[in-house]
Amino acid sequence: MSAQWWRGPRTPTITVAAAVALLLGACGGESDLPRARSVDPSRPTGASPTAVATLGDPVELTTGLTSPWGLTFLPDGSALVSERTTGEVKRVPAQGGEPRTVGVVPDVAVSSEGGLLGIVASPDFEADRTVLASVSGTQENRIVALTIAEDFGSLAVDRVLLDGIQTADRHHGGRLAIGPDGHLWIGTGDAFEPGNAATDDSLNGKILRIALDGSIPADNPDSDSPIYSGGHRNVQGIAFGPDGTAYATELGHRTWDEVNVLRPGRDYGWPDAEGVAGSTGEAPIATIHPDQASPSGVAHAAGSLWIGALGGQRLWQLPVDGPAATADPIEHLAGDHGRIRTVEVAPDGALWVVTSNTDDATWGGTEPRPGDDRILRVEVHQP
Repeated sequence: MSAQWWRGPRTPTITVAAAVALLLGACGGESDLPRARSVDPSRPTGASPTAVATLGDPVELTTGLTSPWGLTFLPDGSALVSERTTGEVKRVPAQGGEPRTVGVVPDVAVSSEGGLLGIVASPDFEADRTVLASVSGTQENRIVALTIAEDFGSLAVDRVLLDGIQTADRHHGGRLAIGPDGHLWIGTGDAFEPGNAATDDSLNGKILRIALDGSIPADNPDSDSPIYSGGHRNVQGIAFGPDGTAYATELGHRTWDEVNVLRPGRDYGWPDAEGVAGSTGEAPIATIHPDQASPSGVAHAAGSLWIGALGGQRLWQLPVDGPAATADPIEHLAGDHGRIRTVEVAPDGALWVVTSNTDDATWGGTEPRPGDDRILRVEVHQP
């Protein structure tokens, strides 16, 4: 692969507190520096100068899942859920209730963070019965196309769309999303080798973008490579705004977790930069300390990103307007339901929030509660 994404100077950013200081010191003049919204563990969260969406009370839809990871909605309103450690795909009725096993994905290698990870249904699911899945293997990780039986009683691997992704005990990434461009977006981790993120010789530590048939889109930064952007540590969340803006949530090391706006061919700094620290790569639009976040899935609804926090055991809200955060991150459900792995927007506009307490977590783990793991439905109220 020829290098088509660059590792250049980091765009300057400032935290909220620093922005205030600069504005006061500028005698009323506006700073040209972009802002990265940050949450410092030592100060309260939720400062918001503008009206933002609010949430209703969570309602329990489904219980008894084992290490759920991905969730994708089907045309009839039901959802498929992937279980990381069992390799099972289960179907949850649109109104909730008991999950039913569709089948077990073969050749899944379970490790501390690997297994059956993200899934996403084909836009033409009614016709092609296809679901795409991120699968960890013993030799490499891969993206496969599954065919779901008409009666939801079985599944089969139809083909491998992409392989050659390095496997490891940790840092698999694994989130899948189909963008408004109709292509498959894939978040990968650095396989616990930070240098992978900084080279185009590796598919790890990247955002990858391929067509639904596995081919490489002609408008990728390199038309011979699935790499869309690099310099990522461990991307477990991808979402799109109504204007097409692509967002990713990224687990940091011990300093800052990141929310990034994805741009083609750009470098996001890891391992030379983390959060707003460092001088290399694109800066995030928001940062949160790992103790309060360790972000996984993300969804966009009602002008905000909704981010599941694993170690932080809460749901974060980040109001956004296109490529900019418009308020500080706001926390919800802190400590109420344990770790949150996945957030998806249901056909009716509500959030489906998936917990992750049976996952034997290597970071921010918690003891499973009776009924874990579960799916919660949370209504979103427009500002």
